[in-house]
Amino acid sequence: MRLLLITAVGAALVLATAAPGWADGAAGKAVFTAKGCNACHYTDGPAKEKTIDDQLAKKGPELWYAGSKFQKAWLGAWLQDPKPVRLLKYGTLDEKNPGDHPKLTGADAANMTDFLMSLTSDAVKAGVVKPKKNLKGKLIFIKKMPCNGCHQSPGRKGKITGGLSGPTLVGAGKRLNPDWIYAYLKTPSVFKPVKAMPTFAGILKDKDTKNVATHVANMK
Repeated sequence: MRLLLITAVGAALVLATAAPGWADGAAGKAVFTAKGCNACHYTDGPAKEKTIDDQLAKKGPELWYAGSKFQKAWLGAWLQDPKPVRLLKYGTLDEKNPGDHPKLTGADAANMTDFLMSLTSDAVKAGVVKPKKNLKGKLIFIKKMPCNGCHQSPGRKGKITGGLSGPTLVGAGKRLNPDWIYAYLKTPSVFKPVKAMPTFAGILKDKDTKNVATHVANMK
């Protein structure tokens, strides 16, 4: 009986070490520091940028609201096999993104995912936006507020269209939390007080802001 108990405990420890469900946010925070991620990204909010010089001095995007912005499954996979979300190098308008973001192993990626997902903003309320086809949001995105002037997005027959100066929105439905998209469009200064993207608050009605967020959240 005692031997069986020891064996069972040992097996549980092995599973706890190997299974992603046992990821440790504290360990992820330690990995974040040990890997030097804080040299490019800051994780303590609120937003610190006050001037355009502050924004240009950043080497990578802020992560203090990562848990409100990203979907966990996407983030965990991306950390293991990062592909450029910004097609141009961060902070530039003419340099191609080299795609050289460091990769993490499965265990480190799982732990860091848990750490980053713990970083949230009260400005993002859950359950506001449901991803689905939204024709009005699509029309606003393409015509009224030509968002595809800066962002790539899926076009007709699978063709990708749009500009390069903003993050790609191809796959946004898997990458971004729909409620964060809405919160960002509604109150962008909470997340990015200094930015190139236009502010739509006061220009778009709230229902149309939701329409655009719904459209973006449905992008595959």
